Amino acid sequence: MPSTSTVKLIVYEVLQFAFLCVPIFVVLERFASLMRAVRSGDTTAYWLVVAVSIAYVTTVTLFVWAPLKFFILKSRRFFTDITNRPVTLAYVLLSTLPCFAILLASSKVDTGNFFDVFTELPVSLVLFALICVDIVERIRPYRLRGQDGLDSDFELSGPVLTHLEQVSSVSAQLPQVNGGENGAAVSLEVRSMSASGRWRAMDGYNMSRTSSTAYLYSSRSHSGSPRIFWARDPRHELFLDTFLFWLDTVEMVRVGGVREVFYSAWIFPVYILAFISTLRVVVAPNSPLLASLGVLSQDLPFLVVRISLVVVFGYVTPLLYVMKNLLVCLTFVYFMLLTKLKVFSRGSMF
Repeated sequence: MPSTSTVKLIVYEVLQFAFLCVPIFVVLERFASLMRAVRSGDTTAYWLVVAVSIAYVTTVTLFVWAPLKFFILKSRRFFTDITNRPVTLAYVLLSTLPCFAILLASSKVDTGNFFDVFTELPVSLVLFALICVDIVERIRPYRLRGQDGLDSDFELSGPVLTHLEQVSSVSAQLPQVNGGENGAAVSLEVRSMSASGRWRAMDGYNMSRTSSTAYLYSSRSHSGSPRIFWARDPRHELFLDTFLFWLDTVEMVRVGGVREVFYSAWIFPVYILAFISTLRVVVAPNSPLLASLGVLSQDLPFLVVRISLVVVFGYVTPLLYVMKNLLVCLTFVYFMLLTKLKVFSRGSMF
């Protein structure tokens, strides 16, 4: 009988392969239906596009996806030296990029007065598959059987309390010298040293806790009947954080589904900038590069495009996202650049 790690590996690989294939099939099938409607029921173009989708998925699977998965499982260290997330990078290039390209091509199909709700289902499916692939890659180290902790090959960093023993203080073991004055001074020094050491230990613990892969907060730490409300689990928080991470990109692509925007030239910057923002998934979630990359590839370009869309088409996008992009850009410039100037280092400054 296969082990649980093998079963989990098979489930993850099947899910990722499904997320790779299904969006491509759906997007190209909708495009084929659009071509059939434009050609007044001609099925030749429809089946040609369907055959192209099957050929593309087969080629990508045999020559790119399967070899990549094989080499990652055999030589994961080599790939992690190049990028922390090679699978997500491959998915963005092999699935998200062609799907966005087909959506852009569909916006230029001459449909006359016929408007197909072409973008809602395919775009939602493409972004949902991308989010799920990101979740699968991030949740791999965790156990999914309900037990707290990580898999056996992942260890939690940080101190572990194994044994308690009462130890007398150092000052109690020192002799009293010169009527106790030197002893008091030594005791004060020892207390200050122990306090500073304790603060350094706590600081080191916090650093190790921050840099750890995950920490599980069990409901056993809190007494009383409503213990379930105190429980925290990084596996649950991982799902929430991943969807919030992609929320701005989802809203930008939704704007492209508005009819006036979809059939105008503004659809190109919308989808191009949305795809550029998806490249952030290649960076590890805890990487220091993620903040600056998010501002340069998402918030700043999205701010310019959203203001332009509001000026040209009206309120096709909520102003909440405009204020979000503006606030993120301003705070990034202030905290990362302006606070480094000498004028902000004076003691009189707030």
